[in-house]
Amino acid sequence: MAGAGAPRLLIPAGTSPHGFALSPSQAGMLAKAEVVFWVGGGLESALAKPIATLAKAARVIALSRTPGLVRLPVRHLGDDGHGHDHGHDHGQEANADDPHYWLDPENAKAMLAAIADTLAAIDPARKDLYARNAAAARAGVDALTADFMGRLAPLKDRPFVVFHDAYQYLEHRFGLAARGILAIDPDRPAGARHIAELRARMVKLNVACLFTEPQFPSRLATALIEGTQARIGVLDPLGTGFPPGPDLYGNMMTANLRAFEDCLGARP
Repeated sequence: MAGAGAPRLLIPAGTSPHGFALSPSQAGMLAKAEVVFWVGGGLESALAKPIATLAKAARVIALSRTPGLVRLPVRHLGDDGHGHDHGHDHGQEANADDPHYWLDPENAKAMLAAIADTLAAIDPARKDLYARNAAAARAGVDALTADFMGRLAPLKDRPFVVFHDAYQYLEHRFGLAARGILAIDPDRPAGARHIAELRARMVKLNVACLFTEPQFPSRLATALIEGTQARIGVLDPLGTGFPPGPDLYGNMMTANLRAFEDCLGARP
């Protein structure tokens, strides 16, 4: 929207989209909106009712319905590293899509087009501006993708595990080799027995890297890799460490792809 205005962010940076509750000021923001972009109920389930009741005058765009999206089912990675359709920590049905669509750069480009088209329909006087902004953003996504395709190609067979299964779209696009999900609740401390079981899984899978996220305590990851050949990397599907704005997506994707490159590329 550069040159036309600035969007308002309904869910603050660093806040989980799953159990979010609107403040009175946020409810007022939603009620006054002309257009609301959200991924959809599969991710931001807590917003479904407020959007339906408060944003009655707005055009509501669920980006999960964008035509042409690559869609992957929610999965469960067992000890064999193979995916199985299974319910997942966002509460979807077994045959639902994984809602982290934006982590595939091609999906991000499709969403950019949908956003630009919607803004142009609401504000036709600036349709050329929205089209130019979207084209520039897509070019940036293409450049980032081409760069990391080459950089990550030598690492495609290096196995890793994650604490949070948010990254299969990124894995699918860049050919990376997830081997498991270590089921960890960041709000509940893991006991010694559970840590030992998870560590045994990592040894069995010959894991090169354990990827955690900012909300997980670093001491837990350190305990898990003790006695293994694995290293620790940090991923973040929401880019919570970056300020909201037009550069957030590129910064977030670059940080995640560099985390894969650095952790999987290191040698024990």
